[in-house]
Amino acid sequence: MAPSPGVRRLQGITGASRWDVAMRAPSTRLRPFVHGDYTGYTEWAPSITRRREFPVPFAIMVIEFGPPLRLMERGDGRLVTSHRGGFVGGLCEDFVVCEHDGFQQGVQVNLTPIGARLLLGLPMSEVSGCIMPIGDALPVRHRRLGERLREAPDWERRFDLLDDALADCLHEANDRTRVVSWAVRRIEESGGTLSMRTLARELGYSGKHVIAMFREQVGIPPKLLARIVRFHRLVLRVRSGGASWSGLAADLGFYDQAHLVREVRQFTGLTPTEARGMVADIASLLA
Repeated sequence: MAPSPGVRRLQGITGASRWDVAMRAPSTRLRPFVHGDYTGYTEWAPSITRRREFPVPFAIMVIEFGPPLRLMERGDGRLVTSHRGGFVGGLCEDFVVCEHDGFQQGVQVNLTPIGARLLLGLPMSEVSGCIMPIGDALPVRHRRLGERLREAPDWERRFDLLDDALADCLHEANDRTRVVSWAVRRIEESGGTLSMRTLARELGYSGKHVIAMFREQVGIPPKLLARIVRFHRLVLRVRSGGASWSGLAADLGFYDQAHLVREVRQFTGLTPTEARGMVADIASLLA
């Protein structure tokens, strides 16, 4: 297996929290299936800490070493999910509020939509909008992965172990997977502005058939994926300093500023101004 570049370390403070972060690219074989780097983290905070996590165009795998996070879908405190050892969250349109008592430690792997399908070996319709215990997502032979990562002497070795485990989980792609993988790339390359009629025509299938393939291979319909891709581009632009809301709306393919406002409210439960402040705070460590 081809080696990855070395571990990069960052330490800093966001709000009242102190962070120690380690990042490394996955192995060459896994890069088509992982969005960005592996991210190991330790956070210390003086009290209970809550964060609102916005929808993203990839599935999230979190392997926890410390106490489990408490997860509340759309911030509803009555619907608290907590899984010792970590979890996998499929693609969905809802924000999630994460809470801990002042300490968390683990590693996060962002899986591309097709990467999640091939690594988990499950129809993504079973994962979409769900938070699945990591023990149910991984094969039996890797149920102790979190313990092995926690016991490893350093992040270099942890990421090596993670590479080996994920590579061992990969399933073979089939024709439907390859077709949907191409379609996902088209949506991403367009920044979420590709029309579903154009996509169906390019694939040579009916719109109904395209939706059915996406539900199996991605977990959500292509139109919703496109909306999340466009929203995620908006988040990235805001993190980098962005521009006026009207300028962002025009640049990113929203119909107008009112459309942008509706999408932000739908995906975050916040006004654009509230969302901008939250995005800037979370991103300050990695800026």
